[in-house]
Amino acid sequence: MLGFLTARQVGLDDPLRLRRAESTRRVLSLKLNPDRDVERIHGNGVNTIDIETIEGRYMLSGSADGVIVIYDLDNYSGKSQYTCKAICTVGRSNPYVHKFSVETVQWYPYDTGMFVSSSFDKTMKVWDTETLKPAEVFEFEGNVYSHHLSPIARKHSLIAVGTKNPKIQLCDLKSGSCIQILQGHRAEVLSVCWSPRYEHILATASADSKVKVWDVRRACGSLFTLDQHNGDKSKASSEAVNTAHNGRVNGLCFTGDGLYLLTTGTDDRMRLWNSATGENTLVNYGKVCNESRKSLQFTTSRGCSPEFVFVPSGSSVAVYGLHTGELVTMLRGHYNNVDCCEFHPDYQELYTGGKDCNILAWIPVVRDAHEEEDTTDLKKGATGQSVNTVFQDTWSSDED
Repeated sequence: MLGFLTARQVGLDDPLRLRRAESTRRVLSLKLNPDRDVERIHGNGVNTIDIETIEGRYMLSGSADGVIVIYDLDNYSGKSQYTCKAICTVGRSNPYVHKFSVETVQWYPYDTGMFVSSSFDKTMKVWDTETLKPAEVFEFEGNVYSHHLSPIARKHSLIAVGTKNPKIQLCDLKSGSCIQILQGHRAEVLSVCWSPRYEHILATASADSKVKVWDVRRACGSLFTLDQHNGDKSKASSEAVNTAHNGRVNGLCFTGDGLYLLTTGTDDRMRLWNSATGENTLVNYGKVCNESRKSLQFTTSRGCSPEFVFVPSGSSVAVYGLHTGELVTMLRGHYNNVDCCEFHPDYQELYTGGKDCNILAWIPVVRDAHEEEDTTDLKKGATGQSVNTVFQDTWSSDED
């Protein structure tokens, strides 16, 4: 690390490279921190969490009993050991609380004064954070599995909604009504996700084993349907043409730059796709355990080199190399199945929620003095100690 700092100081290296190297080191050192706790409010399993991107300070969570909690992640105590406090709760005593399980919560991307929740009570509610009252309520014919607001949209204010009905509904925040329906799936839509690169591109995953990518400006159907065999008909049976998985597809996640799309299915597989062409990159992640019948919330790192994927796997969280498929580590700490993960890109922290009613904070290990001394010689392999190539400074002068 000192090699990076010296090279940056004299103008021989890009500051972004230093940032990526340190972000990568922090992700690789994630541990369950005994000094960081999240106040336990939920009396039932935590299905979904979301951290707002304006300040990176407030976190939403929704549980199987319909309760929604807002946490403050900042530490004002001045002590290393502290608890992230719940600052407000939409509890069972609130007259506007969801009647059944909350499946998705999401902050409005441009303002913490509003957030959106959807539930198995067949409603999606747009909440005023100040009053904890719904400013708008959308009602549907079936259970709502997933919804998503575009993180970058400026020309539209659409919320994509996946329900038990195979039709994807686009609800407009401005008009308060459903203004568009996307048809193509043949079973319930378990997950929806807007591209972080193009505001009109939407991906949808269904129990019919298919993932479709849409341009919502077009009225002639989806742009393409992902095919795990990349069009090789000799490998696909007639029943499985253009399927992304051999089971229900219940998870979608774009990479931070929007160039790739990750999908998970109940066939215990995770696949990485080129989001522009729909090509299966054929990265092999091995068996990725997935027993969820609902939407599975997983996430990717941002600002690292290489990037990583965090996926619930039973009572643990599996960390994979995004482009290599290598299982880097397993984060163990929950007592029951993990249902959701959320990565904090500002601090390279990970928050996870599970059926044990807990939200756990995974924090990077702080460098100690001995580690700092070790980094002064990046070629310490001669002493018998292995050097992680992720952190190794490969720059050399002409005199070497």
